[in-house]
Amino acid sequence: MSVNTSLKSVPRAALARLPKYLEYFKAQKRKGAEIISAADICSEFVSDGADSLDDLVRIGAEQGCENYNVNSMIELLNGFLECENYSDAVIIGAGQLGRTLLAYDGFGAYGLNIVAAFDISPSVIGTQVNGKQIFSVEKMKNLCERMNIHIGIITVPARSAQLAAELLVKCGIKAILNFSQTGLKLPEKIIVKDENIAESLSELSNRLKSRSNSGG
Repeated sequence: MSVNTSLKSVPRAALARLPKYLEYFKAQKRKGAEIISAADICSEFVSDGADSLDDLVRIGAEQGCENYNVNSMIELLNGFLECENYSDAVIIGAGQLGRTLLAYDGFGAYGLNIVAAFDISPSVIGTQVNGKQIFSVEKMKNLCERMNIHIGIITVPARSAQLAAELLVKCGIKAILNFSQTGLKLPEKIIVKDENIAESLSELSNRLKSRSNSGG
């Protein structure tokens, strides 16, 4: 099955859901399923508040289809994600958080593969974490262009985040996961998702406290 669409033609929210669809069809294949109904797909992803069938049509699935061949959908999704290299990513900032992300093996379940990290500190350049190399930032452009990488993860301090983001854009990065806890000013075409660990932990703490106070 050919892929005749591009990253730019698919909305940002839909792009974020594609790895979920791929893992869903792979899971169905492991269960022995060969055909999945459109109704079952919609039911599976209804909590995402998205029209999953429209998302699939955007990357080449047949419109109005009532049943989907599992193998064909895996091929279609794999073809799109590999064509646009929507799976490989690099990290800029190999401090504690950056190295923790390098060491984590669970990203593959979501269609993400961190291939390398970059830093300016001589103490970490040339070392490896989980078999993945930490390079000098000076080598980032060459690697990203050579491997056609479009996803960058920022784990540098807030004061360095804007510069890091601009370097990623110059390297051809189209989507950025930002852990720096500071806003980035980038071209509209760049997809940016901010992750604030402090806010997430605070939310968990408050929810736990609320549950404890209510006797739950």
